Amino acid sequence: MVNLVAGGAGFIGSHLCKKLLEKNEQVLCVDNFYTGKKDNIKDLLNNSKFELVRHDITFPLYLEVDRIYNLACPASPKQYEKNPVQTLKTSVHGSINLLGLSKRLNARILQSSTSEVYGDPLESPQREEYFGNVNPIGSRSCYDEGKRCAETLFNDYHKQHGVEVKIMRIFNTYGPNMDVDDGRVISNFIIQALKGESLTIYGDGQQTRCFCYINDLIEGMLDFMNTDKSFIGPMNVGNDEEETMLSIAEKIINLAKSKSKIIFLDPVEDDPRQRKPDLSLAKKKINWNPKVPLEAGLLRTIEYFKSVI
Repeated sequence: MVNLVAGGAGFIGSHLCKKLLEKNEQVLCVDNFYTGKKDNIKDLLNNSKFELVRHDITFPLYLEVDRIYNLACPASPKQYEKNPVQTLKTSVHGSINLLGLSKRLNARILQSSTSEVYGDPLESPQREEYFGNVNPIGSRSCYDEGKRCAETLFNDYHKQHGVEVKIMRIFNTYGPNMDVDDGRVISNFIIQALKGESLTIYGDGQQTRCFCYINDLIEGMLDFMNTDKSFIGPMNVGNDEEETMLSIAEKIINLAKSKSKIIFLDPVEDDPRQRKPDLSLAKKKINWNPKVPLEAGLLRTIEYFKSVI
């Protein structure tokens, strides 16, 4: 099996590439290195079943593969707000190009969508049937609406052309290979704690998130990709144990044995107050549940960041 992993040098993509190689499958890692890092895949470069292709998926690509995983898109506000037009192009033009490739090759394709399609939700937990509460012209819209449009494209290619698609809505995920400077909650807090700096919380700290360790997410992704072709999703994958930003900050200070303090800054525009997946569909369709406890995952992630800063 030859797998194309778009965004394969990114945080999630690099873990997917590694897991596929462990299963003795071939991997074509495609990345333009806008946010992906060669360090994330340096241990894979000497593997004869791994090939790196530097390419921007907003331009057509011509490869021969059996399966396609689309993980190519900046995924944190700090990253995608630098170039919102390119972020939107990656979700829309990139999806069109990969879906065209999938159609030509009759290759199954998975879209890594996001919990951000729910926006600032008016219901919790978020079910796949919920249409969301999204600002179409806010600072995060390039990502939120880009991913929503990509889901539409995947669904329509399936209905109109019979393309075998899988749409996976990924909730907050953390672990090794996160970018030191990507601006996400877990990485921000850990870096600040390890450096002895104050941990910065935007708002009152009572907004909630659920954090899934990367290994659990990858298992869910591979299980979903292997489901019957009639089941296309969308399907939530994440952790459903809710934590406030304040409690996460306190846990990280404790686990990192840091003397850092916590400070509160002005809220961020369109920052969701609550984020919690309904995992009923994942449990029913792929018998999937996250296994790694939060503290265990945080300790592994802290050790990773100790090694890179």
